[in-house]
Amino acid sequence: MVFFDKIKEGLAKTKKNVTVQLTGLFSAFTGADEDFYEELEETLILADLGVETASAAVERLREKAREEGLRGAGELSRALEEILVDILDVGSSEMKLETKPSVILIIGVNGVGKTTTIGKLAMRYTQEGKKVLLCAGDTFRAAAAEQLTVWAQRAGCDIVRHGEGSDPAAVVFDGIAAARARGADLVIVDTAGRLHNKSNLMNELNKISRVIDRELPGADRETLLVIDATTGQNGLIQAKQFQEYAGITGLVLTKLDGTAKGGIVFAIADKLRVPVKFVGVGEKAEDLLPFSAREFVEALLR
Repeated sequence: MVFFDKIKEGLAKTKKNVTVQLTGLFSAFTGADEDFYEELEETLILADLGVETASAAVERLREKAREEGLRGAGELSRALEEILVDILDVGSSEMKLETKPSVILIIGVNGVGKTTTIGKLAMRYTQEGKKVLLCAGDTFRAAAAEQLTVWAQRAGCDIVRHGEGSDPAAVVFDGIAAARARGADLVIVDTAGRLHNKSNLMNELNKISRVIDRELPGADRETLLVIDATTGQNGLIQAKQFQEYAGITGLVLTKLDGTAKGGIVFAIADKLRVPVKFVGVGEKAEDLLPFSAREFVEALLR
């Protein structure tokens, strides 16, 4: 199933809330008056775009309507679609993993689906012919390494792990050494579900980043923040904190199949200028999909 169909299916609950309201708003359209724009802004806020992003999107629509003389519901709807696509167009959604080895550092708070995302990425890249090594950097949660080991077995890739309570940066150091020795193409690093308001844990994440910089200077690295689509505006707070400590290069939006929202991705892209790289729309490995801004917006609005 192509991206559009998968996303459309995953956004089914979102569409029941957002698209129905937008469709009703545009179908009852009698003119681009203040009531129309206010209702449109409220609908976008309910979709979790956030007040600032929703307000900015509507203001851009007002300006576009004035400048281009847009009057009909169809013209305004298409213009809104282009504005939302533009908000998400903050950088390439392509992964840059050209060096050997390259690194993917996976970060995010507990429960967002980091381990599952790592497993799905491992499956994707091994199927592409890359030699992948997983690094169990979450040493705080007892079951984390075991879960990652199961995924490594499924994907047919190596894993480096230490005992519970070990120094995560030391695990990463050994993982990089193993990757070099075994000729791995890609190292995917798991990290603990660090609470964004715990500076000591965030400092540990910063330490891991320094180890990667020191041991693999010049290597391509993607630092992906995994965000649960059900998180809402708290996801923006998380993203700001993680950006400060880890320098996010991309987002992975998970659990789109189980949320009634998902618009948080617009707020994060708008505020932090960080592109979405993947979206998760189900439990299967193939349900982690490379992101397309245009198809995402079309699936949401049509």
